[in-house]
Amino acid sequence: MSDQASRRSRSLKPLSRLNPYLMRYRGMALAALLFLVLAAVTTLALPLAVRRVIDHGFTSQDPAFINQYFVMVIVLAVVMAISSAMRYYYVITIGDRIVSDIRREVFSHVSRLSPAFFDVNQSGEIVSRLTADATQIRSAVGASASVALRNIIMCFGGMVMMIYTSPRLSIMVLAAIPVIVFPLIAFGRSVRRRSRAAQDSLAEASAFAGESIAASRTVQAFNGEGAAEARYSDAVENAFQAARQAVKARAILTGVAITLVFGSIAGVLWYGAQSVLSGTLSAGTLSQFVLYSVLAASSLGQLSEVWGELMQSAGAAERLTELLAEVSAIRSPETPQPLPEPPRGEVWFEDVHFAYPSRPGRSALKGLSFAVDGGETVAIVGPSGAGKSTIFSLILRFYDPSSGRICLDGRDIRTVSLEDLRNRLAIVPQDVTIFSGTIHDNIAFSRPDASRDEVIAAAKAAQAAEFIDRLEHGYDSRVGERGITLSGGQRQRIAIARAILKDAPVLLLDEATSALDAESETLVQKALDELMQSRTTIVIAHRLATVLKADRILVVDDGHVVEQGTHQSLIRDGGLYAKLARLQFQMSHDDVLSPAK
Repeated sequence: MSDQASRRSRSLKPLSRLNPYLMRYRGMALAALLFLVLAAVTTLALPLAVRRVIDHGFTSQDPAFINQYFVMVIVLAVVMAISSAMRYYYVITIGDRIVSDIRREVFSHVSRLSPAFFDVNQSGEIVSRLTADATQIRSAVGASASVALRNIIMCFGGMVMMIYTSPRLSIMVLAAIPVIVFPLIAFGRSVRRRSRAAQDSLAEASAFAGESIAASRTVQAFNGEGAAEARYSDAVENAFQAARQAVKARAILTGVAITLVFGSIAGVLWYGAQSVLSGTLSAGTLSQFVLYSVLAASSLGQLSEVWGELMQSAGAAERLTELLAEVSAIRSPETPQPLPEPPRGEVWFEDVHFAYPSRPGRSALKGLSFAVDGGETVAIVGPSGAGKSTIFSLILRFYDPSSGRICLDGRDIRTVSLEDLRNRLAIVPQDVTIFSGTIHDNIAFSRPDASRDEVIAAAKAAQAAEFIDRLEHGYDSRVGERGITLSGGQRQRIAIARAILKDAPVLLLDEATSALDAESETLVQKALDELMQSRTTIVIAHRLATVLKADRILVVDDGHVVEQGTHQSLIRDGGLYAKLARLQFQMSHDDVLSPAK
């Protein structure tokens, strides 16, 4: 997503991208169109009755003639009321249905985009597009479009009837149309450009608000409320100024349209009045022409207002379809290969080079090679920035390597479907993600079809059942946004229970016991021991207890493996691992040599 979008076509063309959604409900759309046309035709029939009454009814001595025409007027009014009500029902229903579909599809598409997309785009702005922009589209599809279509029918229908009523007067009106239409087009482009800018500014404000509210504890801890308020205030003010410019453009558009339209009509009517006085035009005919001209003029005037709304909606549609047009850098192959059965849990890295898309000039991995056998526990250690977490991101195929290959059970992971790959992987991250639902929902996130008994069994294995049973509603207890009501150790155990429930053959542990107190670490470590049984486990860890249980330790520095072996052999070698052991575990060399002391 970029500023280039604001320089693209300044028209209603983006709204055409909604056609596939509209075609899903073509039956309702046709019904809405039928009632819309019926309402417009009924309205256009009213001036005919008025002309007959003026030219014949008032000169006739038969009251029944006048009664007959007024009854007809009432019938037309009832038909117009019913058709207008039905039109409103159908178009609003279609608008709500289409917006619901768009929101679902945009969310589904965005949730499948690779992390590279989120590295450079704010989540708050994406949420703004799903809410504010989708609401703007609802206004267009559910109201503005039908009103615009009705006004177009009324405008052209009125013009046709004006020509039928008085060709001479109509020629004068038609001659004024170019003077009216060209300014509308010019101002319409300005409205759309300014509306797009207003929507972008609002999205930026929403993005910052989302970040600040989510991090409210951090903001308050650093007394950052004032700075956050000032930044949000600036963002809101920018959004207001952009919106005011859009409103100003729409106001000018409306004023110019009304002035041009009714100024032209006034001149034509003056000429018509002179014709009535000279006897070349009847009063009824002039009245009929006046009504048609008013209908056409008012429709054109309303069309100018609706045009501005449609321009705003076009900007919103453009922004949403930009999201749908985003192509994920990571996709399943068209003809994926199946992974071997039964799973062996073998992971290979072969001369892997990688740089993050947001930092292409800085390599995170440089010729990384290693192999993990099925059922083996391998610990990965190294200084900060050595590339440890990047290894997990590549195994999960959040990114693809620049060169080299990564294999699972002998298959290059780029040749298998993402679903199959990730079904064989379970991760317990350092920064655990807890959703705002219940504890049951959070554990069952890895297997939504799991039964309550299976969830409870996973919680027990993860040493989490004890604290869950103490909660008032047990597994149905709500945990708050990001699991704010749970401690760090409790969140970690929920994440472990989630991984146990998934029962994947390969387990990835990313600093799973970091930042925990001694009691929480003991419980979490017991849960991890249960989880690691009979699985291939790759551990990123600084804690000595976790490293000592590994079958093998890989020492990574500057994007490649510099040492590997057991704890004791690496200590004896006196290389980088020995240095990290002294510094990170805060133990003396003698303590490290005798960890059981």
